[in-house]
Amino acid sequence: MRTVRVLALVAFVAATMVSFNAAAKPEDAKKTGKACNFCHTNATKTPKELTDAGKYYKEKKTLEGYKAPEKK
Repeated sequence: MRTVRVLALVAFVAATMVSFNAAAKPEDAKKTGKACNFCHTNATKTPKELTDAGKYYKEKKTLEGYKAPEKK
């Protein structure tokens, strides 16, 4: 029984730590109307790697005025 409590505590602490590391939130996606991969290069594997749009949003807290680079 003690092992179960310890495992539950470890799982809770790990989940809490992961949630504090996340900078983007579902509210941001709703606010911008964009999918996660608009701002993140790979939201599940490397969530901290940002696209140009993500860097703009991180600085301005809005995508208003953002102009995507032209594709060649």
